[in-house]
Amino acid sequence: MLNFSTQLMKYKRILLKLSGEALMGNRQYGIDPQRLAEYAEDIKAITQKGVEVAIVIGGGNIFRGVAGASNGMDRVQGDHMGMLATVINGLALQSALEDAGIPTRLQSAVHINQVAEPFIRRKAMRHLEKGRVVIFGGGTGNPYFTTDSAAVLRAIEIEADVILKGTRVDGIYNVDPEKDDTAVKFDHITFDDVLRKGLKVMDTTAFTLSQENELPIIVFDMNKKGNLLKVVSGEKIGTKVNL
Repeated sequence: MLNFSTQLMKYKRILLKLSGEALMGNRQYGIDPQRLAEYAEDIKAITQKGVEVAIVIGGGNIFRGVAGASNGMDRVQGDHMGMLATVINGLALQSALEDAGIPTRLQSAVHINQVAEPFIRRKAMRHLEKGRVVIFGGGTGNPYFTTDSAAVLRAIEIEADVILKGTRVDGIYNVDPEKDDTAVKFDHITFDDVLRKGLKVMDTTAFTLSQENELPIIVFDMNKKGNLLKVVSGEKIGTKVNL
């Protein structure tokens, strides 16, 4: 699996965070197979360069615990539903990656042994070393923690070089660029500045965890073909958050 072009890549091991909504493509709900296939091709391009890829996926295209709680549902019950939604997304992404010829393992923080391996840190790292993509489903396995927190936690555990947060927007802006034409994009920003300006990158728990462990975050537009490869190569795509 090892490839000689690794030295050209800036990052050796990455954690890619995808939102559940990203999988909807142009739909209002659920999973768009076309979008999955596009993501699989982008991920394949970087694995062929020898980059080790772990992925954490959200569940917002199927169910959100917070939304359930705001409609009177028990928050813990809602979060458990959300965790299962991320496993469904993980299975869909695993299928798409394997269709593209990439060996993939799905590990879940919630034990569903017929469907996914349990999350075992050493096993995950071994998979990565062998050139397999590892998808982490089930969030952290705990209610009240977002999949952003799960992404940061897993990235720290597997000793990833960087967290790549793939979104619809090409970086971090001072205001929401989808609502305000005067929005200004940052190329670089510090953790402290993000917190001081009250910018929405991740929820505070996830963000603080990343800051404390000195793990940089790059926010970029995952829907533009080839962007993932550019980010991993070290091109200035998106916004980099570091110390």
